Amino acid sequence: MDLSWSPTEVEFRNEARAWLAANVPSEKLPSGDTSDGFARHLEWEQRLFDARWAVVSWPEEYGGRNATLWEWLIFEEEYYRARAPQRVTQNGIFLLAPTIFEFGTQEQRDRYLQPMAQGTQTWCQGWSEPDAGSDLAGIRSTAVRDDVAGGWRLSGQKTWTTRGAFCTHMFGLFRSDPAAERHAGLTYFLVPLDAPGVTVRGFGRLDGDEGFAEVFLDDVFVDDAMVLGEVNDGWKVAMATTGSERGLTLRSPGRFMATADRLVQLYRDIGARASDPALRHAVVQAVIDVEAYRLQTLATVTAIGDGGKPGVTSSLTKVFWSELDIRMHDTALALLGTAAELEDNGWMKDFQFALSGPIYAGTNEIQRNVIAERILGMPKR
Repeated sequence: MDLSWSPTEVEFRNEARAWLAANVPSEKLPSGDTSDGFARHLEWEQRLFDARWAVVSWPEEYGGRNATLWEWLIFEEEYYRARAPQRVTQNGIFLLAPTIFEFGTQEQRDRYLQPMAQGTQTWCQGWSEPDAGSDLAGIRSTAVRDDVAGGWRLSGQKTWTTRGAFCTHMFGLFRSDPAAERHAGLTYFLVPLDAPGVTVRGFGRLDGDEGFAEVFLDDVFVDDAMVLGEVNDGWKVAMATTGSERGLTLRSPGRFMATADRLVQLYRDIGARASDPALRHAVVQAVIDVEAYRLQTLATVTAIGDGGKPGVTSSLTKVFWSELDIRMHDTALALLGTAAELEDNGWMKDFQFALSGPIYAGTNEIQRNVIAERILGMPKR
């Protein structure tokens, strides 16, 4: 296996590194899960788009650079290395966009992709419902056919909608055939949140950010052009989105490589507690685990280049990176001791977010069931 980069890829890395060094804000922006922070982050997203760094792997007509997946990984490494702002457009560009490229019509690509990359359309994910969190097949929100108007009437409630309080659009599943089996009779819709009948109710989190929302839909009309994929075949489309969410695109190795680098620097800076053999071992193990994730991702990209798809192995990936993230932040807080709650170093805030990793994108308990049944072939209980 050749793990070296080509001259073209090295040139791409150098260009990305130079641009980020010259353009990343010198002061950290407010959290993108607050109203002020979200607006400030959208200004950053516009700057990325103008320089064609927002979506490097996309075709040029949508604002990309036609970069390879390898070059996208390089850009992600450089982005996190530069401590650049979080991507508040991530649900659109990393989750929905790959699904539109795979299942969308040309009209849908032209209508949604460039505004998504530019940040003028922002997307939240309408998966979870009050009685259907990780059990995506248990959703009750409905889509009723309106033949007279030539579209659909959507009703129901979505919850735990990340940045839903600020976004312009939502993608999600609705039950279009109530008589069908659980995983059948579902349709994937693209919903403008300013449509009549939509109510968005934001609510705060324990860390003080207010980006979460509940979205209520009361007889909301959407036309047929807002169906992504085939009617009643939404489960297939949604699985493509969740594959992106759990696997390659949402959590690239660059994110964890940067965290491991920060952890090593923290270990070097701490002094007394760094002599604890258990903490030293935890730091070393974090570096090893991050490198393992990077190598696994390179193998995945190689397989995709050969025509393969990650499929259910994305469940393995999701369990690994989410629990790795917690372990690294646990180690950082142990190194800091009581100072972790007093110093504005970012570790505590990042730790709080890391705790959500085993919950979002399908709880790790559910992912372990998928791994047991669909990868290991174990029987259902």
